[in-house]
Amino acid sequence: MGHERIFLKDAGNEKSVRLLKIEAGQALKARLAAMGLLPGTQFRIINNGHPGPFVIDLKGSRIVLGRGMAGKVVVKPLESQGV
Repeated sequence: MGHERIFLKDAGNEKSVRLLKIEAGQALKARLAAMGLLPGTQFRIINNGHPGPFVIDLKGSRIVLGRGMAGKVVVKPLESQGV
């Protein structure tokens, strides 16, 4: 449990995830990498509002992604852990 692979767009609010891979062309991969979204990166979903913006917290920065982008990012939900 907790080891499933899902698309980022299907993850719930306030969930922490690890980026596994980006199923997209080089242009989108490069764009996401420039934002710091690389395989292995952990981040938290702030808002997966339908139809609102998709907002994540990456190392203290808020990043807004389009739904199309979120549909190409494969993540693994992380178990909730106290820090």
